[in-house]
Amino acid sequence: MLEKIKNTAAFIRNKVQAEPELGIILGTGLGGLVSEIDISHILPYEEIPDFPLSTVEGHSGKLIFGNLSGKRVIAMQGRFHFYEGYSMQELTFPVRVMKFLGIKRLIVSNASGGVNPDFEIGDIMLINDHINMMPDNPLMGKNIMELGPRFPDMSETYDKGMLSLARTIGNELGIKLVEGVYAATSGPCFETPAEYTRFRNSGADTVGMSTVPEVIVARHMGIPVFAVSIITDLGVPGKIVEVSHEEVVKVASAAEKKMTQVIKILVERL
Repeated sequence: MLEKIKNTAAFIRNKVQAEPELGIILGTGLGGLVSEIDISHILPYEEIPDFPLSTVEGHSGKLIFGNLSGKRVIAMQGRFHFYEGYSMQELTFPVRVMKFLGIKRLIVSNASGGVNPDFEIGDIMLINDHINMMPDNPLMGKNIMELGPRFPDMSETYDKGMLSLARTIGNELGIKLVEGVYAATSGPCFETPAEYTRFRNSGADTVGMSTVPEVIVARHMGIPVFAVSIITDLGVPGKIVEVSHEEVVKVASAAEKKMTQVIKILVERL
């Protein structure tokens, strides 16, 4: 795997000739942040050796290079999921590559279903911890010491400094930001009412089908992480309704402008 990572990073570096300092992964319906980037280069995933291809509607499948708020960034417009049939190592491969391209921090976004009864549809949640309920872990198998330690510490998975900065920015802009724990499942089914209750009883505030594998790999490599989730539906008794992917994209897109404002200023102040 290490050789593939290095070869892919070398291919991208030769194509783009850029050294990004910040990586961004954009989730379902949240690709609009790209319009704020002063783009210098776009690489479709299909042109990148050993890169997976996104199969989900709302994930366009492009690697974007440019400047955002004065920082050199690389943004994944479209991410990969375990439910698409990829292994954990395959879906987190781009994060490994971004590390070898030079990123020092990672920002991740997603759409999720809120199980905290205080949450509302359209809320923006800062992720301060997670619960991995997926049936696999991207660090399973032989550990490569050049990538990170065998047993990485996860006591501070989400960077406290970036979380504090985001709270300050939210207050300054008058944008409501909630905060909580994200539970990750394999999907692709949306959850049953009983499953929503289980997640809430386990200490989760919201549940989704992504993010945690990428975050685990980033922390394995020592990359500080900031993650944000848009609450697109509610798994709260009395508020559960039938959910579709189209509705998730619609709600995420509506809340995206506020999320983009916060991230733009966050990147500027890093």
